[in-house]
Amino acid sequence: MNTPSNIVPESHVGAQAAPTRPLYWSIRREIWENRAIYIVPLVSALVFLGSFVIHTILVRQRAHGVWPANPAQQHEILAIPYEMAAALIMGTAFLVGIFYSLDALYGERRDRSILFWKSMPISDLITVLSKVTVPLVILPLLSFAITVVTQLLMLLLSSVVLLGSGLSVAALWTHSSFLHFSLMLLYHIVTVHGLWYAPMYGWLMFVSAWAPRAPFIWAFLPPFLVCGVEKLAFNTTHFLNLLGHRLAGPEATTPASGTVMDAMAALGPAQFFSEPGLWIGLMIAAAFLAAAVRLRRSRGPA
Repeated sequence: MNTPSNIVPESHVGAQAAPTRPLYWSIRREIWENRAIYIVPLVSALVFLGSFVIHTILVRQRAHGVWPANPAQQHEILAIPYEMAAALIMGTAFLVGIFYSLDALYGERRDRSILFWKSMPISDLITVLSKVTVPLVILPLLSFAITVVTQLLMLLLSSVVLLGSGLSVAALWTHSSFLHFSLMLLYHIVTVHGLWYAPMYGWLMFVSAWAPRAPFIWAFLPPFLVCGVEKLAFNTTHFLNLLGHRLAGPEATTPASGTVMDAMAALGPAQFFSEPGLWIGLMIAAAFLAAAVRLRRSRGPA
């Protein structure tokens, strides 16, 4: 008997319904389910913009329409607010990344949704990679985009205030070096927040996959104990210094000319990628993530 032409074989339907690009769709699912990834940095940017508007108006009122001639005062008015905006948004994204990583694998065990996700045709490796992509790639790039838009709005608002005071905006746009700042910020985010912080996020993912309860305590208690034992037993702080160097970033060990942007630019790509700590950290991150994959495969609901 002939099969009607409008009936599609069941096997063909299943092939079309099977998920394609599982890593891509897993990352999209993480962003959709964890809206704090983009809401919290956006809120911090909006709060800073409101504070900046008030600050700019008060500065112009105190200056009585006269632009300061002192270079130090010009730097304080023109450069520092933009550096503060970048630091605030990136710091907020970093904190979001910490809390997200600690809950990424523990949360699905706590609410037993791991039973559902394990029934899907998505491997444990893809799941862990999609989750670690959020703090290593999505959050840094998102914080960069929000920072650039925030700084551009700050420039426009400052220009409006200056024009309202009858002053030229040429000094503002020349001193701000918006394009240069954005490029240096992107370089800093890719190198430090995307690569240098990888072992920290790998450790948090491992703890999230292993912790039976309270992953936050299990993540921060072991380093605290190691620092305490080392100090009491040997009167040294090598491990604490190692953690501080990893948290501060490699540019903290290089001489800078006094500003955040100079510190970012001081460590060139050749120097950064020849840093032994970078490659050691990436290997440690890979080991932690491999352990997290194995733990997710074997552990059930918390």
